[in-house]
Amino acid sequence: MKDNDNIAELVASIGQRARAAATQLAHASAERKHAALIAAADAVWKNRADIISANAEDLEFGRGKGLSDAMMDRLRLDEDRIRSIVDGLRTIAEQTDPIGAVMQEWDMPSGLHIKRVRTPLGVIGVIYESRPNVTADAGALCLKAGNAVILRGGSESFHSSRAIHACLVEGLKAASLPEDAIQLIPTRDREAVAEMLRAVDYIDVIVPRGGKGLVGLVQREARVPVFAHLEGIVHVYLDKDADPEKARAVVMNAKTRRTGICGAAECLLIHRDIAATLGQSIVDDLKSAGVRVHAGEGLDGTDDATDDDWGREYLDMDIAAKIVDDLDSAIAHIQKYSSNHTDCIITEDPAAVAKFFERIDSAILMHNSSTQFADGGEFGMGAEIGIATGKMHARGPVGAEQLTSFKYLVSSDGALRP
Repeated sequence: MKDNDNIAELVASIGQRARAAATQLAHASAERKHAALIAAADAVWKNRADIISANAEDLEFGRGKGLSDAMMDRLRLDEDRIRSIVDGLRTIAEQTDPIGAVMQEWDMPSGLHIKRVRTPLGVIGVIYESRPNVTADAGALCLKAGNAVILRGGSESFHSSRAIHACLVEGLKAASLPEDAIQLIPTRDREAVAEMLRAVDYIDVIVPRGGKGLVGLVQREARVPVFAHLEGIVHVYLDKDADPEKARAVVMNAKTRRTGICGAAECLLIHRDIAATLGQSIVDDLKSAGVRVHAGEGLDGTDDATDDDWGREYLDMDIAAKIVDDLDSAIAHIQKYSSNHTDCIITEDPAAVAKFFERIDSAILMHNSSTQFADGGEFGMGAEIGIATGKMHARGPVGAEQLTSFKYLVSSDGALRP
């Protein structure tokens, strides 16, 4: 038997078991799902030394592959980050169970009483790169929404993901829920991704979380519906009425806190009226912090910007910077180059904020706030599977509620249609 045949059989077996588990999860009680997530959180913390040890193997693998510092940071786990995973699991556990929630109800003159209620999507496939915490985030969110999930982590996070997945399974066992509710593809073979994208009999939706290459591959090749989570080409616009101290702090945090996440600022737009003063001062701050500034005309950066620097996701200690004539010019630039992920305006002018929010059609728009807040955990969702930049079904941070569909429940006292 060929290796590809083995992978096909493996994914089919996992899919069949996930479908069976989804049938049970669809009517699992909120209490059992809560118990599973709390037990999983306890297991992650109890086994943190083993998880960190597994992560060390992945870090060695990543160094061997020549991953960038930013990608290595995405991959790295320590006790603080494991505590964040635990906190995320507990937060998701404590959220209101979305399944069965009445979204809307109304009466018709015909005598019909109609309810629209939330239901699970079914089986979700999550394909992700590098970040091992996605194993916990995706597993927990799918479970909370009554979905079975098939996880395919990146080759770099193979050992870490397995260690975290084992803790999720421990939680399922403790709550007497099917262990197949959260499954992890147990191979680095890329053919498994291809098989998942074709698995229309077993998977209801695919969620890719990673760089442009991964998302593009999934969108091109998938026969299963896809929630698109595209790259984060994040803009910060410094308006002429920006508060200098807020601007300095927000821009620095937005770029340098963690450069490898999709909410990191990648382009700084500066109103011409403040370019030589506040704008250049912030560019100097960035350079002093070790950021390579690809500067447009009129700014003293590290390098001169080229056309390729506009609309580029660096995911590193790099940022593009450009002077714009006014708010309208900033909006036009963002409309041309944004990936519709997250964009920010820094200003004290309410009219400018209102216009920016009205004209820019990104999933997340921010005012005087670091774009690094573009995260489901920071939005109160406990965690996220990713940031959806499309307009169908889910948009912005995808939490448990966004991983549901709905159905209509219709009742009457014997109503007949004339």
